[in-house]
Amino acid sequence: MLPTKRILGAVLSVTAIVSLTACGGGSTGSSSESGLTTIKMVQEWPTGDAQWIPWVVAKEKGYYKAAGIDLDIQVPPNTAATMQYLGTGRSDIAFSGTIDVVSAVGQDAPVTSIARYGNLNNGGIFALKGNPTDPKELVGKTIGTYGDAWSKAQLEIMFKHAGLSLDDVKLVTATDDDVPLLMEKKVDAITGTQMAEGSELSSLGVSDYEFTYSKDFGVPNAPVLNIAANTTWLKNNKALGEKFMQATVKGLNYARSHPDEAVSIFLKNYPKAETKAFATQQWKDVSTLFGPSSTEVTVSDLAQESAVWKELVTAAKQYKVSDQSKAVSEYFSNDLVKE
Repeated sequence: MLPTKRILGAVLSVTAIVSLTACGGGSTGSSSESGLTTIKMVQEWPTGDAQWIPWVVAKEKGYYKAAGIDLDIQVPPNTAATMQYLGTGRSDIAFSGTIDVVSAVGQDAPVTSIARYGNLNNGGIFALKGNPTDPKELVGKTIGTYGDAWSKAQLEIMFKHAGLSLDDVKLVTATDDDVPLLMEKKVDAITGTQMAEGSELSSLGVSDYEFTYSKDFGVPNAPVLNIAANTTWLKNNKALGEKFMQATVKGLNYARSHPDEAVSIFLKNYPKAETKAFATQQWKDVSTLFGPSSTEVTVSDLAQESAVWKELVTAAKQYKVSDQSKAVSEYFSNDLVKE
């Protein structure tokens, strides 16, 4: 299982979003039998992912309930469904990739990013020790990857930056995890992030792997993941959205200061998601993206920067990941992450 996967067939998915928006739209929040207001949050992957720990813990600890929220954590049937759910109003909020927001907004889908998840791009190319990961040294090699928008965009940019194209390598598409392909030596290298494939390799006892950062080959140093919202829902539910973010950050801080308990809570809710070793290592790696464990994260720490989004949108257009770019302000909003 690999939790950084995004939209499979992004163009078709976003086209579907745009065509269905007229009859979908964002909800104004539905009330459950308990008197709480339901927020539907779709995830980025169809199996459990330890990167969900902040909201899984916040729900378990009653932080959302105390804020008047009944959080419905939606696990999509496939990676294409994440932005489809969000864009058509079937979900109010999504845990998604930043490049998916770029693709969706570029095609007029009613979505926007509302908070960053982490502070950098730690994605790239992995290989076992002694094997190449530099695009220039991978010509003619076989690379394990995924069919999602983020993985494809990262590889395309890296190879174009090196004066090459994806035609110079053979791609093997994994359905949910490319690490086994590498471990079984069915491929020469794989794509991924330090907080997913890197965590999985470490949990398997492989700590001396080779790695090349995509940010060193033209890919913007923007957080891989983010929390996004349906823009209609956001417009109608600003106060509710603020409460959601406050409860989420409370869950994040608790999980960072109680990592073992946080992993146990996650595995109790998603027992078949990952091994305990993988989930423990992954949450340790994810936690570092928010600063030292002794530092309490505030809601405003998740605010996003125009410069980062501008770089991301510019690169997406330059390398033809997205055909259309709009004003940077259309891709994100900091309205919910103000103290």
